[in-house]
Amino acid sequence: MHRKRLVTIGLMLVFLVMAGCIDRKSAADVESVEEDSLASDSVASDTIVDLVEVPQSKAIDELFDDFFFNFAGNRRMQMSRIAFPLPVEKNGTTANMQRRQWKYSHFFMGDGYYMMLLDNTAEDTLSKSYQLTQASVEKIYLTEDLMKEYDFKRSETGEWQLVKIAHKELSEHPCAEFLRFYERFARDTTFQMQSLNEFVVMTAPDADEESESGEVTGSIMPEQWPTFKPVLIPKGVIYCVNYGQHLDHENEKVVVIRGIANGLNIQMMFERKDDAWKLVKFQI
Repeated sequence: MHRKRLVTIGLMLVFLVMAGCIDRKSAADVESVEEDSLASDSVASDTIVDLVEVPQSKAIDELFDDFFFNFAGNRRMQMSRIAFPLPVEKNGTTANMQRRQWKYSHFFMGDGYYMMLLDNTAEDTLSKSYQLTQASVEKIYLTEDLMKEYDFKRSETGEWQLVKIAHKELSEHPCAEFLRFYERFARDTTFQMQSLNEFVVMTAPDADEESESGEVTGSIMPEQWPTFKPVLIPKGVIYCVNYGQHLDHENEKVVVIRGIANGLNIQMMFERKDDAWKLVKFQI
């Protein structure tokens, strides 16, 4: 395999951390759907414990990631950072969720990772922007063609708050067509092999302690995929964080899988070729 040194593409995540009565009939319908926010936690609402102690510092609001990891990891903070009554949109109607109806959730913290969809790797810098004022966390049900969007905004005092939840069809997502491809790619190993470029560029950690970049790059052929593929390709229900990336490139997409305090950082680059998505590059 041909090898060459690369400049490090990304930084390792170092955060230490690990979703009554709603107005009228439409609100009750929303509440029944909101109950599934705890499904991925596999823990009853009243038995969930705090994952983190929130520091008394304004620094937790400087980056959205810092805020959200604390928001998802601490019950008291979560309740204090929701703009009640919280608008919940579903099926063309909006209901207001009251404080007593909210169920504390760890969101994706129990999984130990989250995902991002990008048009290119340069957009990854958005997560490190101190100027960000809006962001969203998308809970995507790949096999059901549904999604739930949690919208956050920075208040005038500089604090991040959850301001809205919207239930949507997957077709409303800017990457809907790609996500339908990804749904099959993630669960079907035969389809994975069929969706690989003739040669796939792979970047992996370099065992050579004298390496300047700490990485090595080469190419693999489809038949080598089972040996070298990423250890994790999430499927089923996934969480994607949107920091404002445009997602308007029709023929290129990057899937980022980022661990929480565990060093996991996987990137998979896809290109549409002859009306079919192909994996052309990945980093583990």
